[in-house]
Amino acid sequence: MGTLLGFDFGTRKIGVAVGETVTGTANALTTLQSRGERPDWPRIEALIREWQPLEAVVGLPVNMDDTEASIAPRARRFARQLQGRFGLEVHLVDERLTTIEARSILDR
Repeated sequence: MGTLLGFDFGTRKIGVAVGETVTGTANALTTLQSRGERPDWPRIEALIREWQPLEAVVGLPVNMDDTEASIAPRARRFARQLQGRFGLEVHLVDERLTTIEARSILDR
């Protein structure tokens, strides 16, 4: 039980959220700007030091027909780099329909 960091990978921006396994809740933390399509590793390292997560989650872009979106290989690479650089266990999570789900929650 403990803290998780979640990453919504993009080539220009990476959204970061913090979650707690005890409460089952997560909150948006920040958005990081990529530098020349490269993640801002110093800022990611600072977040990992600050939050000391047990594990990380990276959203995997999947199309409705179960094929991976064109950016998926880059998200997978980011997840591998995150694991290699910081020794965190990283889970890839199918993120299809998450935007629709978030909007429906906000509209309630």
